[in-house]
Amino acid sequence: MSNWASGTAGPLTSLVLPTYNPGATLERTWLTLKHFLDEGCENWEILFVCDGCSDGSPARLAEWTSAYTGQVQVLSYAANRGKGHAVRLGLEAARGRWRLFTDVDLAYGLEDIQRVAQTLRDGAGVVIASRRHPASQMLIPAKLCGYVYRRHVQSLVFSSLVRLLLPIQQLDTQAGLKGLTAEAASTLLPHLRCDGFGFDCELLTAAARFAIPVVEVPVCVRLDSPASTTSAATLGRMVAELWRIRRAWRHVKVQQATQPVSSDRRAA
Repeated sequence: MSNWASGTAGPLTSLVLPTYNPGATLERTWLTLKHFLDEGCENWEILFVCDGCSDGSPARLAEWTSAYTGQVQVLSYAANRGKGHAVRLGLEAARGRWRLFTDVDLAYGLEDIQRVAQTLRDGAGVVIASRRHPASQMLIPAKLCGYVYRRHVQSLVFSSLVRLLLPIQQLDTQAGLKGLTAEAASTLLPHLRCDGFGFDCELLTAAARFAIPVVEVPVCVRLDSPASTTSAATLGRMVAELWRIRRAWRHVKVQQATQPVSSDRRAA
């Protein structure tokens, strides 16, 4: 694990966690982040966005984070609006010069989060974790190998559809760890409308249309249990969402980015 305390000086970095009925996972995540904050990382803020939680998560977070006023925000609303809506709300509420978002179960570890943050600090405008990066690793138990293979095939099909319908070159659009600068956020977020899974694809489409290069960084994926397999109905909704993004952005002209960014490269 990298030493997060190495980043104790400088402008603020924000980490947004969209949260929907996480159950016991929430306490594990909070204890991990509490330890990080207790190390003296005063230049980080954490934002939990409770997306219509009905499991008591807002109240638990309010109790746990009461001593971290100024470092932790808990945003909550009654109706479940979708991960994309929660991420957008969190990014807009964030105060950091660099703004990251990841899943509340912290499937990507602190080293991966730090790598994205450092790439932003080095000058990138938008950074995404990529499981398809040549330097990425996947740690899985033998019993899940068949499941991982099926998910990999689904990912290949989805990636082909994305690049066919949208101006996106990245091979992994759905990894749950991304970041952007405050300047890039102010440019892109007002144009995003997707509340569901399509948020990631729309964000990357907007970055392409506004000529903001996207830097991909490697991650270490730790898979302990299988998630639900994508059904035919779900795949149909995903394709429909991609088509809506295509129609919404097809006539948007490429514009000059207001944020100076590095050239389009893959971070090692």
